[in-house]
Amino acid sequence: MPMFAAPTAPSRTNLLLVDDHQMVIEGIKTLLKTDASVRVVAQANSGAEALRRLRQHPEIQVALVDLNMPEMSGVELTQHLRTEFPTVRVLALSMFHDHASVMEVLEAGGAGYLLKNTTKAELSAAIANVAAGRTHFSQEVGQTLLQHLDVPAQRPGAAPVVELTAREKEILRLVAEEKSNQDIATALFISERTVETHRKNILTKTSCKSVVGLIQYAIKHKLLA
Repeated sequence: MPMFAAPTAPSRTNLLLVDDHQMVIEGIKTLLKTDASVRVVAQANSGAEALRRLRQHPEIQVALVDLNMPEMSGVELTQHLRTEFPTVRVLALSMFHDHASVMEVLEAGGAGYLLKNTTKAELSAAIANVAAGRTHFSQEVGQTLLQHLDVPAQRPGAAPVVELTAREKEILRLVAEEKSNQDIATALFISERTVETHRKNILTKTSCKSVVGLIQYAIKHKLLA
């Protein structure tokens, strides 16, 4: 009699919710209740509690973090996570999208930035993106970053900005738009291996360690303009 393997359940992203307002947490849990790709593993109402939950649940992959919390802000918590839990990806959640706040999150090591008026569809997409190693910014946040591309790219005496080839600039722009290697390969009619080679070359040239760092560098030096 033939034996058939049972179908495997789709992989799910293990999520930590961090917000000092329990009502917000309950609202997010309700939004994600029907999303089979996400599992809320733990929740916390403060930064200190979030760190305890992460120690208790090493399987957590993504932390959805409110920025405006007392005692330990979301940015401070993100900095702690980068040191103690470097594999956990942080998705910031805020009512505000001013340039200073967004850059604080990026500099602290955050992988994405959502506004609290986000839809269920965007929330799910953002979690999936950061879990896959990509970045995700709400449309308003992206616009805020683009509006500040006209800042001076270089101070007197600063190290010269690296020169990227036309192809590297194309790829950099698509990376900043959160495109995967496959998406970029399709858009530019090249192989995924070629895309990966270009990405590595860009990271090496700019001395950046991650995609988030690369986006910061590109914004600072107007490479996306």
